[in-house]
Amino acid sequence: MRPDADETLRLVLARIDALKAEDTITIDLTGKTSIADAMVVTSGRSHRQVGAIADHLVKDLAEAGVRGVRVEGLPYCDWVLIDAGDIIVHVFRPDVRAFYNLEKMWARDLPQGRQAS
Repeated sequence: MRPDADETLRLVLARIDALKAEDTITIDLTGKTSIADAMVVTSGRSHRQVGAIADHLVKDLAEAGVRGVRVEGLPYCDWVLIDAGDIIVHVFRPDVRAFYNLEKMWARDLPQGRQAS
């Protein structure tokens, strides 16, 4: 049975925390778009860490019953997008994250959109 969006989000946040991802924020997309319920943006310190976070997260999602997960950007590991249906995860290297600044685009009220993880 597929976990609901809240369970998937809890899994994502717990796993990326365990993998030492940095500066993780959660953006509630409810009412902003129909593409997902939440977006998680986080950083790894290097290409290798970004790739490891993404690889482990995809495996954990599959083990939890989340099917149809799509992944983009793994060959380069500057920015890896993991689309888990209800939850979208972006794993960046810090300089790439600063360049694209997704937080500004999606979380107009960032202090309210930012959640500890």
